[in-house]
Amino acid sequence: MIQALLVVLFLFLIFVGIPISFAIGIVALFGVIMIPDLGGIVVFMRMFTGMDSFVLLAIPLFILAANIMNQGLISEKLIKFCIALVGHIRGGLAHANILVSMIFAGVSGSSQADTAGVGKILIPQMENNGYDKATSVGVTAASSTLGSIIPPSITMVVYAGIANVSTSGLFFVGILPGILIGLMMMVVVYKQATKKNFEHSEKVSFKDQVQLFKESFPALLTPVIIIGGIVTGTYTPTEAAAFASLYALVIGLFYYKTIVLKDLPEILIDTLKLSCLSLFALSTANALGELLGYYGISSKIATLFSGVTGGSTVFMIMVILFFLFIGTFMDAVPAMVLFVPVILPTATAMGIDPIHLGIVIIITLALGLVTPPYGLCLLIAGSIANLSIEESFKGVLPYFLVSLLVLLLIAFLPDVFLGIPKAINPSIFM
Repeated sequence: MIQALLVVLFLFLIFVGIPISFAIGIVALFGVIMIPDLGGIVVFMRMFTGMDSFVLLAIPLFILAANIMNQGLISEKLIKFCIALVGHIRGGLAHANILVSMIFAGVSGSSQADTAGVGKILIPQMENNGYDKATSVGVTAASSTLGSIIPPSITMVVYAGIANVSTSGLFFVGILPGILIGLMMMVVVYKQATKKNFEHSEKVSFKDQVQLFKESFPALLTPVIIIGGIVTGTYTPTEAAAFASLYALVIGLFYYKTIVLKDLPEILIDTLKLSCLSLFALSTANALGELLGYYGISSKIATLFSGVTGGSTVFMIMVILFFLFIGTFMDAVPAMVLFVPVILPTATAMGIDPIHLGIVIIITLALGLVTPPYGLCLLIAGSIANLSIEESFKGVLPYFLVSLLVLLLIAFLPDVFLGIPKAINPSIFM
């Protein structure tokens, strides 16, 4: 009876528009209070203890790096360089949108920061050049999901902490799928651009491309330094995030000179606001996870997955469908905190490598960022263009489908995507 009541309460809170992290926290608090001789203070204790992890410090630091790049107009320079590279192709601005998202993903680790930073510049520019609103929003929202897939990735950091796997291994494995998804999105853009006769600009001369490359080089070097350092073991993800923030600040202050010291308070305040969204959701999810364990719901979900017949193929299909559903109303961080510990033992028992499972879950939950009603990237991009969520999803659907296709390839052909990382560093795998 209490379990059903908690489910109804959760659905009601979501229906009336309560933010997901608050909804989770309220349900956790209400559920604990209903347990005899157990005070509500347990919820807050679990929220704090769940945050006691050094690796989680990478979350606000990567967000800080993204905010510095946006505030310092560094992302604008990346956009100009990407337009110079691919702007002459039919649908050039849309191609540039995807390309800059792939580069920006290698710095921020945050899809939401990508949507806001790139979308504010390119969505109005695309509309002014003849793109319809749905396409402008769809390309921006869909390509920003690469921020969760191409390393460094905040969701990868969280998964690595939950599953006790190598963060550098996840980063290494995430490179190829992220690039492949980006390229597939470009194929969709080209087909749509040919059909709808989207614009293309004059080809930029090689001399001008070299000049733009020189201007963008410090920003382009950032993901190489971050990912290279983590994969080679030079520094941890948290240290890499701190370095990324410091590096972005230095080039913004002294190289591009687009940031002044008086900008720092605003940057830090924005960083705190965005960080609180993820970290508060993470803490409330930890509290709810304890409650699910007390009522045996976690064990019931585990029994559901462990009872799968048909081997790893059917299991992977269930994982994808489950997290696609969860992603429609829940952020990736609390979703992983609640359910990864439940399904991971069954996956390892079936011989599925935890890193392989992690990449599948991370990409699946990244797709949740563009699926209504919760799709945060879809909502941000739609709000920039003043477009309804229904029309926004129509624009994002072709890119969602090609991303789903790549996800299925990763799920069922793991050796193709894990082969090179295994050959280079087999110790990071099961």
